[in-house]
Amino acid sequence: MFNTVEIPVWVLVIGGIFAIIGILQRLLFPSVRWFFRKRFNRAVKKLNNRLQLQIQPFKLTDRRVLIDRLAHDPLVAEAIIEHANESGEPAEVVAKKAARYAREIVPHFSAFAYFGFAARVSRWISQSLYRVRLGYLDESAMDEVDLESTVVFVMNHRSNMDYVLVTYLASARSALSYAVGEWARIWPLQGFIRSMGAYFIRRKSQNPLYRRVLARYVQMATEGGVTQAIFPEGGLSRDGGLGQAKLGLLSYIVSGFTPDSKKDVVFVPVGLNYDRVLEDRVLLAARDKDGKKSFRFAPGSFFKFFFHHIWLRMRGKFHRFGYAVVSFGKPVSLREFVEARADQPQENQIAELGAELMAAIGNVVPVLPVSLISKVILAAEGKPLKRIAIKAAAHKLWQDYTACNVYNHIPRGDEDYAVDVGIRMLTIRHILDEVDGVLHANPDNMHLLEYYAKSIEHLPHNPTK
Repeated sequence: MFNTVEIPVWVLVIGGIFAIIGILQRLLFPSVRWFFRKRFNRAVKKLNNRLQLQIQPFKLTDRRVLIDRLAHDPLVAEAIIEHANESGEPAEVVAKKAARYAREIVPHFSAFAYFGFAARVSRWISQSLYRVRLGYLDESAMDEVDLESTVVFVMNHRSNMDYVLVTYLASARSALSYAVGEWARIWPLQGFIRSMGAYFIRRKSQNPLYRRVLARYVQMATEGGVTQAIFPEGGLSRDGGLGQAKLGLLSYIVSGFTPDSKKDVVFVPVGLNYDRVLEDRVLLAARDKDGKKSFRFAPGSFFKFFFHHIWLRMRGKFHRFGYAVVSFGKPVSLREFVEARADQPQENQIAELGAELMAAIGNVVPVLPVSLISKVILAAEGKPLKRIAIKAAAHKLWQDYTACNVYNHIPRGDEDYAVDVGIRMLTIRHILDEVDGVLHANPDNMHLLEYYAKSIEHLPHNPTK
């Protein structure tokens, strides 16, 4: 029993390492975790005192816990059984698929990543590229929103800059959770986006099991009070105009809601517009001859654009891409909406809600200098115009839009300056050509002129006589 046992030095070293790890796990790691958890909770409490819409406990729950909750949710279990019966696969195999979908969807929110990094970076990027302005905002209506409600920002989708711009402008009020497409599931972007609280969705997936798991996560997040931001159009506008609502995410929210739910769901319409959309040429080219979407990311074009503008900035010749303006409309209560249509089937309610929200978003899309000048030039039907004629037509349009309560962004409150801004942005890009003080559309870039004019085509205006 007390005999000497000889062992190799490497076995002793490995055993010692494992012994030290075990001691650390038992004694030190719990104390370290407690220390950082205490600091984290204190930081979140400080943030919540500053934010209008507080970070809810659901968002701070450990990701592994949320994955287990989602994968073992009764409604997901029901979907697993149904899928197994329909497909003939063993229930265990289907359950593993559902767990994989849950791991794919559930984010990992980090308050440090969001407020310490993302909000600051989004502010820097936005202000570096654009003159960012807050357009219309009904402060009294926003103040009346019940802080216990789940707030969902619904917005038009003009550019991938939308994520950056709205994150920056909303960071003083809340942390937003985005539904992000598969384009962002690349390393190292994927981990960072998860840490911002965004969840990934397969927009084109028709897999019923996947859609049931996704629907249940959206419902759990909504019930947990997570402030969300969604694009009802589903994808980027290819022609610059406002599209119709795709009802996927909205149907998940509505189907998990009843008027007697503890939390109301409040939709806040958000309208965005840009004097220049970074991807405009790519989006316009992203259709084949049959009109179908054929968008492909071109790394060569992206890096050429990126380094070109870095070179311009280094030489002091870089000019920002005009104005980027965001407006917020009147909030829509889901409880009031559903109660007013209690006699309608849920499918009709969802379709009507989608149409109403898109109309509300469209109503707060701001009129910017480039979009207005584009509309004026197109109305001339190819006839060259002098600046004085453009200013007269622009003034008339501004009056018409104002009469219909449409928000016009007129920089510095000076209409002449606003017209000059719009013309300068279009001539710099050779969308307009100016010869001897006379402006006319460049035939090679007519599609860009139409793209920017279409961003305000849906807005009401009654021509004045």
